Amino acid sequence: MTMFPIQKLNCSWSLVATTISIVALVSVVQLFLFPAVPSIDYFGYKQVKDSCVPTVDAEKNNGLHKQQQQSLKARFPADLHKAVVYRGAPWKADIGRWLAGCDSVASPIKVHEEITGKKCKDGCSGQGVCNHEFGQCRCFHGFKGDGCSERLEFSCNYPATEELPYGRWVVSICSAHCDTTRAMCFCGEGTKYPNRPVAEACGFQITLPSEPGAPKFTNWSKPDHENIFSTNGNVRGWCNVDPVEAYNLKVKFKEECDCKYDGLFGRFCETIVLSTCINQCSGQGHCRGGFCQCDSGWYGVDCSIPSVKSSIRDWPQWLIPAQISVPNDGPNMTRLKAAVEKKRPLIYVYDLPPEFNSLLLEGRHFKFECVNRIYDQDNVTVWTEQLYGSQIAMYESMLASPHRTLNGEEADYYFVPVLDSCIITRADDAPHLSMEKHMGLRSSLTLELYKKALDHIAQQYPYWNRSSGKDHIWSFSWDEGACYAPKEIWSSMMLVHWGNTNSKHNHSTTAYWADNWDSISSEKRGNHSCFDPQKDLVIPAWKRPDGTSLSLKLWARPREARKTLFYFNGNLGPAYENGRPESTYSMGIRQKLAEEFGSLPNKDGNLGKQHVEDVIVIGRPSERYHEDLASSVFCGVMPGDGWSGRMEDSILQGCIPVVIQDGIFLPWENVFNYESFAVRIREDEIPNLVNILRGFNETEVEFMLANVKNIWQRYLHRDSVLLEAKRQKSAFGHVSDWAEKLSELSEDSVFSTFIQTLHYKLYNDPWRIENRNPNKETGLPEECILKV
Repeated sequence: MTMFPIQKLNCSWSLVATTISIVALVSVVQLFLFPAVPSIDYFGYKQVKDSCVPTVDAEKNNGLHKQQQQSLKARFPADLHKAVVYRGAPWKADIGRWLAGCDSVASPIKVHEEITGKKCKDGCSGQGVCNHEFGQCRCFHGFKGDGCSERLEFSCNYPATEELPYGRWVVSICSAHCDTTRAMCFCGEGTKYPNRPVAEACGFQITLPSEPGAPKFTNWSKPDHENIFSTNGNVRGWCNVDPVEAYNLKVKFKEECDCKYDGLFGRFCETIVLSTCINQCSGQGHCRGGFCQCDSGWYGVDCSIPSVKSSIRDWPQWLIPAQISVPNDGPNMTRLKAAVEKKRPLIYVYDLPPEFNSLLLEGRHFKFECVNRIYDQDNVTVWTEQLYGSQIAMYESMLASPHRTLNGEEADYYFVPVLDSCIITRADDAPHLSMEKHMGLRSSLTLELYKKALDHIAQQYPYWNRSSGKDHIWSFSWDEGACYAPKEIWSSMMLVHWGNTNSKHNHSTTAYWADNWDSISSEKRGNHSCFDPQKDLVIPAWKRPDGTSLSLKLWARPREARKTLFYFNGNLGPAYENGRPESTYSMGIRQKLAEEFGSLPNKDGNLGKQHVEDVIVIGRPSERYHEDLASSVFCGVMPGDGWSGRMEDSILQGCIPVVIQDGIFLPWENVFNYESFAVRIREDEIPNLVNILRGFNETEVEFMLANVKNIWQRYLHRDSVLLEAKRQKSAFGHVSDWAEKLSELSEDSVFSTFIQTLHYKLYNDPWRIENRNPNKETGLPEECILKV
């Protein structure tokens, strides 16, 4: 892993070698004397870098930089743990100082936003949304062309064979009526409920197991039309079952049939409800299965961008208040200027073609896929447990943020919204999403989609080439993050949940073969690591807002109420009932923990070798999971298939995280001072875990618990949730308990931490310093800006 640009420094390599040796020796001594708090500066690169002799230009910059740092250092000294606290969080010292001295005093600047009004061919024929910036149509699922007038045919089935009259299995396989605009299967005309889904096994014959507990067998070559279309007696076909009769147990029906598609609710899909769209179309459109159909005068993935035909009083908050300048173009006006005061950093969000986002949402075959919410029979929000829902949460927060700008010339960052969580969960959903040319690898399919997005923005916009993409942001939410990012975009910032620097685990770590990236050619992927802590960010995963947990204030539970020393509950691998069968799962880390400290018998009837009463390591679900975490002092954080959500679980319940994954960063770890609130131990130290934890004195434990209590909201996607609460309040005049509790919170969240980090990087990343535009207003004092 390359941690710093050596070629820009004039170094004595004997000095480098000596320094590394000293760093290694000091690290050993530190681990011997203070085993509980190992350093996360894996290679001691900072010490080596600071000991080198800089070039002449770098020396001038360093002189200015040191003067500024000395001023901030005097005003904001680090604590004993080398942290500087800003807005309650213990940041790494240099970052915390700059935020405390500069972010805290930033003032708004005037940004000139351009509101456009280019027309689209035939108004997109009612089958798409017009992007009024370019005059281009964004067509709904099943339509294409300049005016969205051409109909596409998406088959539900692969070509038939003699043995398989409906083709080989695919999620969309259909023995009833195929809606070829979306490759979805429905009952169709001639049935009582033509719009009721006939998804997967529902339409085919089922063979019952020969042994108790064995799975049922679906024969994909034989349709089950009798159980779908029958109108006879007490056993009605699925497509003719009356919901009232079924709920009153007056008729029987095929249990394998259910209501998987979005926009329908109830056991029999009897209620039409809201589908999930980005920001629910911002009140300026209608959500049609995941794609926003915007009202006249509005466009964008969430209908949040006004055109010149929109009413100014309906403009979003991030464009208000605005001073409007209207050109004298007469009735054919195509643009107007709006001056808005905003604080940096400013983010430009690309309005990509829908293949990268909206179409992936509109065509999904399972309503829970890649979203963080659905809607019930009363259109009340139902939050999901989808950890990948953070991608939607961050996207929605960016689109509604006061830091958003339509002015690409004034922007500091450019967000490219490709939804990898949707393409991965939808891979092989239907024949048109086949992975045949990708060797069955979802990782390869995803890489190709990101490369297509790059090709689009590089051709359509001028911004990528100006910085070779260094000021661009991409989101990779899946298990191994940006490991399979195409090599062409690696210069950009990656938002991930998997911070693998590849310093130890330098290969694909997932136990799920379809996501493995080892076999992707270097021509496509290059040889980059999965995560570069100098430019990328690990952000928290999605966690469902829970009104009960918030009411109980589990994060604030005091030390005396935490009786368990260490707690971990998660899949422990093949040695346990219902454990993952792959030995490579969790890179073997969870298995090693269970071997030492397992609290329940494994398949051989054995407990962990060092099993003790106040150390709980179990592998079965607990209805008291949050309560168990909140009753513990330390909680385990280890990988699963790539990242897991254990860090968030620990923090949100006020438990001190114990991180066991070498060379792999956790959320905010490259910006926060983890030694202030977490413990990191090496994988080979697992047998010594209890001794390490018991080595902390009560003062240290109380200090870390207090810091966890101060930062827990920075691991919660509150901004996106509050946007939904506002929509619910507008629709119903009241909000649910989760909304009430979240509205009472006021500390910084995931998104505000993200914005603060971007602000710091804007004026402190080396490439930014070298390429700073002196004509851009910053809203900052001069001492906060390092000049070249």
